[in-house]
Amino acid sequence: MSEFPRRRAAVLGRPVEHSLSPVIHNAGYRALGLDDWSYTRIDCGAEELPGILADAPEEFAGFSVTMPGKFAALEVAREVTARAEMIGSANTLVRVPGGWRADNTDCEGVVEALAEIGITRSPADGRAVLVGAGGTARPALWALGRAGFRAVTVVNRSDRSAELEPLAEALGITLHRVGTGLGEVRSAAAGATVVLSTVPAVGVRGLEESLAQAPVVDVIYDPWPTPLALAVRNAGFPVVGGDVMLAGQAFSQFEQFTGVAAPRGTMREALSAALRERNRGV
Repeated sequence: MSEFPRRRAAVLGRPVEHSLSPVIHNAGYRALGLDDWSYTRIDCGAEELPGILADAPEEFAGFSVTMPGKFAALEVAREVTARAEMIGSANTLVRVPGGWRADNTDCEGVVEALAEIGITRSPADGRAVLVGAGGTARPALWALGRAGFRAVTVVNRSDRSAELEPLAEALGITLHRVGTGLGEVRSAAAGATVVLSTVPAVGVRGLEESLAQAPVVDVIYDPWPTPLALAVRNAGFPVVGGDVMLAGQAFSQFEQFTGVAAPRGTMREALSAALRERNRGV
C-alpha cells in the first residue's frame, strides 16, 4: 500500500509536450496494477527547476529530467550517485529525506542499445567511434567504458575532446580525435567495433556513407530510420535507434521511483506502438 493516496512522477523539460516518457512509465504502472500511480509532463526550464522541486507536493516520488535541466538537476540535488557525478549531469531525481537524489540513467539506455546489436563487452582490441562531444556523448562514453572499451575515437567538427578527457581518464579510456573530413571519418570507422552517433541527423549529413563501416547506435528515434541508419543497413551492418535508449533509461527510473521491478517488455512495446502511431500521422 502506498504511503500517499496517490503517487506521481513527471518529466521536466522544455520543450516537453512531445515527450514519450509518460507513455513508457504509465504502461508500466498499468501492467503491474499500480493504479495509484500516474506520470505526467511539466514544462520547465533550467532556471525554474529548483523552484518546481521545492514546491513539489509530497505525492511526487521522482522526476525524469530532459534538457535543458540536466545540469541544474545535478546542482540542486541533496545526494548524487557516483555515476551522475562522474558524467556531470542528471536525468533522474528521486525524493529522499530532506531533498532529492540525482542519478544518470541515460548511460543505462546506451548499455541497452549496445546490447541490442550484440555488444556487451569489448573485444581485447575493441575500438569505438563516438560522434559528437556534447551532453549525450558523456553517458555514451560512460557506457563504452563500462563495456570495457579502452580506445575511443571522437569525431567532431570542433575539437572538444578536452571536455571529455577527465571522464575518459576516470574510465581508463584513451581518446583520439578526428575532424569531419570524409577520408578521416571513413578511416576511423573502418574496422571499429561500434560507431555511436550522439548528434542530430543534420550533424552527420554527408558523412553517412563514411560512418557506415561498422555496427551503429544512433541516438535519434523520431523520425526513423535516419539517413545514417539507412546507410548502415545498406552496408550490411546492424543499427539500433534511440528508442532503445529512451526505453532503457526509463527502466531504472521506474524502479527507483516505485521500488518495483520494471515490466521492460511491456514498457518498450508501448513506446514502439506510440512511435508507429506518430509515424502514421506524419
